[in-house]
Amino acid sequence: MLDELDLLLVTALQIAPRADWRTIGDVLDIDASTVARRWARLTQAGHAWIGVHPSVAASGPHTWTLVAFIEVDCVPGRLHEVAGHIADDPHVFNLEHVSGSRDLVITAVFTDHAQLARYVGFRLGALDGVAASRTQVATTLHTEGSRWRLDRLTEEQRRKLAPPVPHRQPTYAVPERDLELVRVLGEDPRRPVAHIAERTGLSPTTVRRRLDRLDADRALAYRCEVARSLSGWPVSVSYWAAVPQSRAPQLAKSISQIREIRLCASLTGPHNLLLAAWLRSVDDIGAFESRLTARHPELTVADRALTLWPMKLAGHLLDPQGRHLRAVPLASWEGTHSDTAEAALLDRLRTPPARQDFTAPRARTG
Repeated sequence: MLDELDLLLVTALQIAPRADWRTIGDVLDIDASTVARRWARLTQAGHAWIGVHPSVAASGPHTWTLVAFIEVDCVPGRLHEVAGHIADDPHVFNLEHVSGSRDLVITAVFTDHAQLARYVGFRLGALDGVAASRTQVATTLHTEGSRWRLDRLTEEQRRKLAPPVPHRQPTYAVPERDLELVRVLGEDPRRPVAHIAERTGLSPTTVRRRLDRLDADRALAYRCEVARSLSGWPVSVSYWAAVPQSRAPQLAKSISQIREIRLCASLTGPHNLLLAAWLRSVDDIGAFESRLTARHPELTVADRALTLWPMKLAGHLLDPQGRHLRAVPLASWEGTHSDTAEAALLDRLRTPPARQDFTAPRARTG
Protein backbone atom coordinates (compact mmCIF):
# COMPACT_ATOMS: atom_id res chain seq x y z
CA MET A 1 0.00 0.00 0.00
CA LEU A 2 1.04 3.59 -0.55
CA ASP A 3 1.56 5.63 2.61
CA GLU A 4 0.07 9.06 3.24
CA LEU A 5 3.15 10.90 1.97
CA ASP A 6 2.96 9.02 -1.33
CA LEU A 7 -0.68 10.04 -1.73
CA LEU A 8 0.12 13.65 -0.83
CA LEU A 9 2.86 13.65 -3.48
CA VAL A 10 0.52 12.25 -6.14
CA THR A 11 -2.10 14.87 -5.26
CA ALA A 12 0.49 17.64 -5.54
CA LEU A 13 1.54 16.42 -8.98
CA GLN A 14 -2.08 16.17 -10.10
CA ILE A 15 -2.38 19.88 -9.33
CA ALA A 16 1.07 21.00 -10.54
CA PRO A 17 2.63 18.21 -12.66
CA ARG A 18 5.68 20.26 -13.71
CA ALA A 19 6.37 21.99 -10.38
CA ASP A 20 9.98 21.64 -9.26
CA TRP A 21 10.80 19.35 -6.34
CA ARG A 22 11.74 22.26 -4.08
CA THR A 23 8.29 23.83 -4.50
CA ILE A 24 6.52 20.54 -3.85
CA GLY A 25 8.80 19.83 -0.88
CA ASP A 26 7.96 23.22 0.66
CA VAL A 27 4.24 22.52 0.29
CA LEU A 28 4.55 19.04 1.82
CA ASP A 29 7.07 20.19 4.45
CA ILE A 30 9.82 17.79 3.39
CA ASP A 31 13.11 18.35 1.58
CA ALA A 32 13.31 18.28 -2.22
CA SER A 33 15.64 15.27 -2.37
CA THR A 34 13.17 13.15 -0.40
CA VAL A 35 10.36 14.16 -2.79
CA ALA A 36 12.48 13.23 -5.81
CA ARG A 37 13.43 9.84 -4.32
CA ARG A 38 9.81 9.10 -3.46
CA TRP A 39 8.65 9.88 -6.98
CA ALA A 40 11.43 7.79 -8.54
CA ARG A 41 10.40 4.83 -6.37
CA LEU A 42 6.72 5.20 -7.31
CA THR A 43 7.39 5.43 -11.04
CA GLN A 44 9.91 2.58 -11.12
CA ALA A 45 7.37 0.30 -9.44
CA GLY A 46 4.63 1.43 -11.84
CA HIS A 47 2.58 2.71 -8.91
CA ALA A 48 2.25 6.25 -10.30
CA TRP A 49 3.04 8.10 -13.52
CA ILE A 50 2.44 11.35 -15.39
CA GLY A 51 1.17 11.69 -18.95
CA VAL A 52 0.36 14.62 -21.19
CA HIS A 53 -1.56 14.85 -24.43
CA PRO A 54 -3.34 17.47 -26.54
CA SER A 55 -6.73 18.28 -25.12
CA VAL A 56 -9.55 16.24 -26.64
CA ALA A 57 -11.57 19.46 -26.47
CA ALA A 58 -9.18 21.04 -28.98
CA SER A 59 -10.20 22.37 -32.36
CA GLY A 60 -8.24 23.12 -35.49
CA PRO A 61 -5.61 21.14 -37.41
CA HIS A 62 -3.88 18.10 -35.90
CA THR A 63 -6.58 17.72 -33.22
CA TRP A 64 -9.37 15.32 -32.38
CA THR A 65 -12.90 16.58 -32.76
CA LEU A 66 -14.72 13.34 -31.99
CA VAL A 67 -14.66 10.98 -29.00
CA ALA A 68 -16.26 7.56 -29.41
CA PHE A 69 -17.11 4.78 -26.97
CA ILE A 70 -17.03 1.40 -28.68
CA GLU A 71 -18.36 -1.76 -27.02
CA VAL A 72 -16.83 -4.96 -28.35
CA ASP A 73 -18.14 -8.51 -28.04
CA CYS A 74 -15.46 -11.15 -28.50
CA VAL A 75 -15.58 -14.75 -29.63
CA PRO A 76 -15.23 -16.99 -26.53
CA GLY A 77 -11.57 -17.47 -25.66
CA ARG A 78 -10.35 -14.64 -27.93
CA LEU A 79 -10.78 -11.60 -25.67
CA HIS A 80 -7.12 -11.11 -24.76
CA GLU A 81 -6.02 -11.72 -28.34
CA VAL A 82 -8.38 -8.99 -29.53
CA ALA A 83 -7.25 -6.64 -26.75
CA GLY A 84 -3.61 -7.24 -27.67
CA HIS A 85 -4.30 -6.15 -31.25
CA ILE A 86 -6.12 -2.99 -30.15
CA ALA A 87 -3.89 -1.89 -27.27
CA ASP A 88 -1.18 -0.26 -29.40
CA ASP A 89 -3.58 1.67 -31.64
CA PRO A 90 -2.34 5.23 -30.93
CA HIS A 91 -5.77 6.84 -30.94
CA VAL A 92 -7.21 4.37 -28.41
CA PHE A 93 -7.37 6.37 -25.19
CA ASN A 94 -8.83 3.79 -22.80
CA LEU A 95 -9.28 0.04 -23.15
CA GLU A 96 -11.18 -1.83 -20.43
CA HIS A 97 -12.13 -5.46 -19.89
CA VAL A 98 -15.52 -5.21 -18.19
CA SER A 99 -18.28 -7.33 -16.77
CA GLY A 100 -21.77 -7.57 -18.17
CA SER A 101 -23.14 -7.64 -21.69
CA ARG A 102 -19.96 -6.53 -23.48
CA ASP A 103 -16.37 -7.77 -23.17
CA LEU A 104 -14.33 -4.65 -23.95
CA VAL A 105 -15.06 -0.94 -23.86
CA ILE A 106 -12.83 1.27 -26.02
CA THR A 107 -12.57 5.04 -25.68
CA ALA A 108 -10.96 6.43 -28.83
CA VAL A 109 -10.45 9.82 -30.48
CA PHE A 110 -10.91 10.59 -34.17
CA THR A 111 -10.54 13.52 -36.50
CA ASP A 112 -13.98 13.04 -38.07
CA HIS A 113 -16.88 10.62 -38.54
CA ALA A 114 -15.34 9.09 -41.66
CA GLN A 115 -12.25 8.03 -39.73
CA LEU A 116 -14.44 6.49 -37.02
CA ALA A 117 -16.44 4.57 -39.64
CA ARG A 118 -13.21 3.34 -41.25
CA TYR A 119 -11.85 2.14 -37.92
CA VAL A 120 -15.01 0.32 -36.84
CA GLY A 121 -15.73 -1.16 -40.25
CA PHE A 122 -12.29 -2.05 -41.58
CA ARG A 123 -10.13 -2.36 -38.46
CA LEU A 124 -12.32 -3.80 -35.72
CA GLY A 125 -14.64 -5.55 -38.15
CA ALA A 126 -11.71 -7.39 -39.75
CA LEU A 127 -10.16 -8.64 -36.50
CA ASP A 128 -10.44 -12.37 -35.89
CA GLY A 129 -12.12 -12.82 -32.55
CA VAL A 130 -14.46 -9.80 -32.78
CA ALA A 131 -18.05 -11.03 -32.81
CA ALA A 132 -19.81 -7.64 -32.78
CA SER A 133 -19.36 -3.99 -31.84
CA ARG A 134 -21.58 -1.04 -30.97
CA THR A 135 -20.49 2.58 -31.23
CA GLN A 136 -21.70 5.73 -29.52
CA VAL A 137 -20.29 9.22 -29.98
CA ALA A 138 -19.81 11.73 -27.18
CA THR A 139 -21.67 14.93 -27.94
CA THR A 140 -20.25 16.62 -24.82
CA LEU A 141 -17.57 15.69 -22.28
CA HIS A 142 -18.82 17.29 -19.08
CA THR A 143 -15.92 16.01 -17.00
CA GLU A 144 -13.07 13.53 -17.53
CA GLY A 145 -10.23 11.89 -15.64
CA SER A 146 -7.61 14.63 -15.92
CA ARG A 147 -9.74 16.78 -13.59
CA TRP A 148 -10.04 14.11 -10.87
CA ARG A 149 -7.97 14.57 -7.70
CA LEU A 150 -7.13 12.49 -4.65
CA ASP A 151 -7.82 15.65 -2.60
CA ARG A 152 -5.22 15.00 0.07
CA LEU A 153 -4.09 18.66 0.29
CA THR A 154 -5.55 21.66 2.07
CA GLU A 155 -6.91 24.65 0.19
CA GLU A 156 -3.82 26.66 1.21
CA GLN A 157 -1.47 23.96 -0.12
CA ARG A 158 -3.39 23.86 -3.41
CA ARG A 159 -3.11 27.63 -3.78
CA LYS A 160 0.66 27.47 -3.27
CA LEU A 161 0.97 24.89 -6.05
CA ALA A 162 -1.46 26.56 -8.45
CA PRO A 163 -1.95 30.28 -7.67
CA PRO A 164 -5.06 31.87 -9.24
CA VAL A 165 -4.43 33.21 -12.75
CA PRO A 166 -6.33 35.92 -14.64
CA HIS A 167 -9.31 34.50 -16.47
CA ARG A 168 -9.05 34.30 -20.24
CA GLN A 169 -10.98 32.45 -22.89
CA PRO A 170 -9.01 29.27 -23.75
CA THR A 171 -8.62 28.14 -27.35
CA TYR A 172 -7.71 24.49 -26.56
CA ALA A 173 -5.66 24.44 -29.77
CA VAL A 174 -2.07 23.27 -30.27
CA PRO A 175 -0.43 25.40 -33.00
CA GLU A 176 1.35 23.42 -35.69
CA ARG A 177 4.67 24.99 -34.72
CA ASP A 178 4.35 23.41 -31.23
CA LEU A 179 3.65 19.82 -32.31
CA GLU A 180 7.29 18.74 -31.96
CA LEU A 181 7.54 20.47 -28.59
CA VAL A 182 4.44 18.56 -27.37
CA ARG A 183 5.85 15.28 -28.70
CA VAL A 184 9.11 15.75 -26.78
CA LEU A 185 7.23 16.81 -23.65
CA GLY A 186 5.06 13.68 -23.91
CA GLU A 187 8.13 11.43 -23.58
CA ASP A 188 8.64 12.81 -20.05
CA PRO A 189 6.16 15.48 -18.88
CA ARG A 190 8.55 16.56 -16.10
CA ARG A 191 11.47 17.04 -18.48
CA PRO A 192 13.21 20.36 -17.66
CA VAL A 193 12.85 23.29 -20.03
CA ALA A 194 16.59 23.19 -20.82
CA HIS A 195 16.33 19.55 -21.98
CA ILE A 196 13.26 20.29 -24.11
CA ALA A 197 15.10 23.23 -25.67
CA GLU A 198 18.06 21.00 -26.50
CA ARG A 199 15.81 18.36 -28.11
CA THR A 200 13.74 20.84 -30.15
CA GLY A 201 16.44 23.33 -31.12
CA LEU A 202 14.52 26.19 -29.46
CA SER A 203 15.85 28.53 -26.81
CA PRO A 204 14.84 27.87 -23.17
CA THR A 205 13.04 31.21 -23.11
CA THR A 206 10.99 30.26 -26.18
CA VAL A 207 10.15 26.84 -24.75
CA ARG A 208 9.01 28.35 -21.47
CA ARG A 209 6.92 31.00 -23.22
CA ARG A 210 5.24 28.45 -25.53
CA LEU A 211 4.50 26.03 -22.68
CA ASP A 212 2.97 28.89 -20.68
CA ARG A 213 0.82 29.77 -23.68
CA LEU A 214 -0.31 26.15 -24.15
CA ASP A 215 -1.21 25.98 -20.47
CA ALA A 216 -3.17 29.24 -20.66
CA ASP A 217 -5.03 27.94 -23.72
CA ARG A 218 -5.70 24.62 -21.94
CA ALA A 219 -4.36 22.96 -25.06
CA LEU A 220 -2.63 20.22 -23.05
CA ALA A 221 -4.10 17.79 -20.53
CA TYR A 222 -1.69 16.55 -17.85
CA ARG A 223 -2.63 13.44 -15.87
CA CYS A 224 -0.84 12.23 -12.77
CA GLU A 225 -2.30 8.78 -12.17
CA VAL A 226 -1.88 6.20 -9.43
CA ALA A 227 -2.44 2.45 -9.68
CA ARG A 228 -6.12 2.04 -8.94
CA SER A 229 -5.54 -0.89 -6.58
CA LEU A 230 -3.36 1.38 -4.40
CA SER A 231 -5.33 4.60 -4.71
CA GLY A 232 -7.99 3.93 -2.09
CA TRP A 233 -10.50 3.89 -4.97
CA PRO A 234 -9.90 0.40 -6.43
CA VAL A 235 -13.33 -0.18 -8.02
CA SER A 236 -14.36 1.42 -11.31
CA VAL A 237 -17.95 1.17 -12.55
CA SER A 238 -19.47 2.47 -15.78
CA TYR A 239 -23.15 3.42 -15.89
CA TRP A 240 -25.23 3.85 -19.04
CA ALA A 241 -28.07 6.16 -18.07
CA ALA A 242 -30.94 8.16 -19.55
CA VAL A 243 -32.12 11.64 -18.59
CA PRO A 244 -34.66 13.97 -20.22
CA GLN A 245 -32.80 15.60 -23.09
CA SER A 246 -34.08 19.06 -22.17
CA ARG A 247 -32.53 18.69 -18.71
CA ALA A 248 -29.35 16.89 -19.73
CA PRO A 249 -26.92 19.86 -19.44
CA GLN A 250 -28.08 20.81 -15.93
CA LEU A 251 -28.13 17.22 -14.68
CA ALA A 252 -24.72 16.46 -16.20
CA LYS A 253 -23.22 19.52 -14.49
CA SER A 254 -24.60 18.41 -11.12
CA ILE A 255 -23.49 14.79 -11.58
CA SER A 256 -19.98 15.91 -12.61
CA GLN A 257 -19.50 17.52 -9.20
CA ILE A 258 -19.98 14.23 -7.32
CA ARG A 259 -16.74 13.13 -5.68
CA GLU A 260 -16.72 9.62 -7.16
CA ILE A 261 -17.41 10.65 -10.77
CA ARG A 262 -14.40 10.41 -13.13
CA LEU A 263 -16.31 10.72 -16.40
CA CYS A 264 -19.62 12.22 -17.44
CA ALA A 265 -20.36 12.30 -21.17
CA SER A 266 -23.49 12.97 -23.20
CA LEU A 267 -23.98 10.33 -25.88
CA THR A 268 -25.77 9.53 -29.06
CA GLY A 269 -27.74 6.31 -28.92
CA PRO A 270 -30.46 4.87 -26.69
CA HIS A 271 -28.78 5.99 -23.42
CA ASN A 272 -27.79 9.64 -23.54
CA LEU A 273 -25.39 9.69 -20.57
CA LEU A 274 -22.29 7.62 -19.76
CA LEU A 275 -20.80 7.86 -16.27
CA ALA A 276 -17.66 6.34 -14.79
CA ALA A 277 -17.21 6.28 -11.03
CA TRP A 278 -14.32 5.22 -8.81
CA LEU A 279 -15.54 3.62 -5.58
CA ARG A 280 -14.01 2.38 -2.34
CA SER A 281 -15.28 -1.21 -2.65
CA VAL A 282 -17.64 -3.48 -4.56
CA ASP A 283 -20.08 -3.12 -1.66
CA ASP A 284 -20.36 0.60 -2.55
CA ILE A 285 -21.77 -0.04 -6.04
CA GLY A 286 -25.40 -0.38 -5.01
CA ALA A 287 -25.19 2.34 -2.37
CA PHE A 288 -23.59 4.79 -4.79
CA GLU A 289 -26.23 4.14 -7.43
CA SER A 290 -28.97 4.65 -4.84
CA ARG A 291 -27.47 8.00 -3.79
CA LEU A 292 -27.03 9.01 -7.42
CA THR A 293 -30.64 8.35 -8.39
CA ALA A 294 -32.04 9.78 -5.14
CA ARG A 295 -30.16 13.03 -5.78
CA HIS A 296 -31.19 13.03 -9.46
CA PRO A 297 -34.64 11.40 -9.67
CA GLU A 298 -34.90 12.19 -13.39
CA LEU A 299 -31.96 9.86 -14.10
CA THR A 300 -32.57 6.21 -14.94
CA VAL A 301 -29.65 3.77 -14.91
CA ALA A 302 -30.15 1.34 -17.79
CA ASP A 303 -26.98 -0.76 -17.46
CA ARG A 304 -23.76 -0.97 -15.51
CA ALA A 305 -20.38 -2.68 -15.89
CA LEU A 306 -17.53 -3.29 -13.47
CA THR A 307 -14.01 -2.82 -14.85
CA LEU A 308 -12.13 -6.08 -14.40
CA TRP A 309 -8.84 -4.98 -15.97
CA PRO A 310 -8.09 -1.38 -16.97
CA MET A 311 -5.78 -2.44 -19.81
CA LYS A 312 -5.13 1.08 -21.07
CA LEU A 313 -5.75 4.42 -19.35
CA ALA A 314 -5.20 7.72 -21.13
CA GLY A 315 -2.69 6.14 -23.51
CA HIS A 316 -0.80 4.14 -20.85
CA LEU A 317 -0.81 0.34 -20.75
CA LEU A 318 -1.44 -1.22 -17.33
CA ASP A 319 -1.18 -4.65 -15.73
CA PRO A 320 -4.22 -6.34 -14.10
CA GLN A 321 -3.54 -4.48 -10.83
CA GLY A 322 -3.50 -1.16 -12.65
CA ARG A 323 0.28 -0.69 -12.47
CA HIS A 324 2.02 1.18 -15.25
CA LEU A 325 3.77 -0.81 -17.99
CA ARG A 326 4.52 1.70 -20.76
CA ALA A 327 3.08 4.63 -22.69
CA VAL A 328 1.60 4.65 -26.18
CA PRO A 329 1.81 8.26 -27.41
CA LEU A 330 -1.61 9.56 -28.43
CA ALA A 331 -1.77 10.15 -32.18
CA SER A 332 -4.14 10.01 -35.12
CA TRP A 333 -4.93 6.54 -36.38
CA GLU A 334 -3.51 5.55 -39.74
CA GLY A 335 -4.52 2.11 -40.98
CA THR A 336 -2.92 1.23 -44.30
CA HIS A 337 -4.80 -2.05 -44.61
CA SER A 338 -8.08 -0.33 -43.74
CA ASP A 339 -7.41 2.41 -46.30
CA THR A 340 -6.82 -0.27 -48.95
CA ALA A 341 -10.01 -2.12 -48.01
CA GLU A 342 -12.00 1.11 -48.07
CA ALA A 343 -10.58 2.04 -51.49
CA ALA A 344 -11.60 -1.38 -52.84
CA LEU A 345 -15.13 -0.87 -51.54
CA LEU A 346 -15.32 2.60 -53.08
CA ASP A 347 -14.19 1.22 -56.44
CA ARG A 348 -16.92 -1.38 -56.22
CA LEU A 349 -19.53 1.26 -55.37
CA ARG A 350 -18.42 3.45 -58.28
CA THR A 351 -18.76 0.64 -60.80
CA PRO A 352 -22.32 0.04 -62.01
CA PRO A 353 -23.39 -3.60 -62.01
CA ALA A 354 -23.36 -5.42 -65.33
CA ARG A 355 -26.60 -4.90 -67.23
CA GLN A 356 -28.91 -7.83 -66.93
CA ASP A 357 -31.87 -8.81 -69.12
CA PHE A 358 -34.88 -9.12 -66.87
CA THR A 359 -37.35 -9.78 -69.74
CA ALA A 360 -39.53 -12.72 -68.83
CA PRO A 361 -39.32 -15.62 -71.33
CA ARG A 362 -42.31 -15.98 -73.60
CA ALA A 363 -44.61 -18.88 -72.90
CA ARG A 364 -44.45 -21.53 -75.55
CA THR A 365 -47.66 -22.11 -77.45
CA GLY A 366 -48.74 -25.37 -78.99
